[in-house]
Amino acid sequence: MKIYTYDNSFEGLLTAVFECYSRKDFPVDICARNTQSRYLFLENVDIHTDPQKAERVWKGVQAKMSGANKQLLFYAFLSEEQGIEMKIYRFLRRLFSGYMNLETDYGDSDVMSLTQSSQKVKKEAMRIMQFVRFQRTKDGMFFCGIEPKFDVLPLVVTHYQKRFADQRWLIYDLQRNYGVYYDKNEVKEVEISKKQFNAFNGQVKQALLDEGEDFYQKLWRSYFKHINIEERKNLRLQLQHMPRRFWKYLPEKQAGA
Repeated sequence: MKIYTYDNSFEGLLTAVFECYSRKDFPVDICARNTQSRYLFLENVDIHTDPQKAERVWKGVQAKMSGANKQLLFYAFLSEEQGIEMKIYRFLRRLFSGYMNLETDYGDSDVMSLTQSSQKVKKEAMRIMQFVRFQRTKDGMFFCGIEPKFDVLPLVVTHYQKRFADQRWLIYDLQRNYGVYYDKNEVKEVEISKKQFNAFNGQVKQALLDEGEDFYQKLWRSYFKHINIEERKNLRLQLQHMPRRFWKYLPEKQAGA
């Protein structure tokens, strides 16, 4: 009996699936190698990511899934839920065995769970695109720190690359300690060791902000204060449209409005 470990990337997981088929193994578990092991007496097979093997598996998935669900497994993977790897692996075994209409077989617990996880991830990505607030630094870069429930940065990059194609920007995941940086030409994944921003709310240190940034933030707070009529304040409705966990990133909410 074996467990397979990988580097916690989607490519790594697909490589592990490839190796399971290649070695004719059905592991007890597949988990990230930095995860604390729950298995003391099982053989560990550590898989090194191979983009070519991962691509072969992914092409097979794309060939068998319908258009609406071609990204289902990737979205579900980004949920980071415990046990998601084995759900994906069991799904793929059934998919590649020729099981018909698998992706809509909601009587299967794995299919239902993967679908629900995928939907939650997509919903979180939409919220991040709605509530991101950039700060302009002295060197002309726009920075935003966020802390999403799920690892959704890969899903929002294209949106901002199109929307701010002529600007340099960096969106940083405070919880997972990595970000995506756009230099007007390409997007790169980065990790910042010496942080010049607040790790709680992503606010850049005042000394590094563009001179006009503080002025515009105060102007926005003032605007929000004047349109927010106290007699018509509806906290329940606000929470429906803008969950409280996003308030710490918004200048208008920091104003105490």
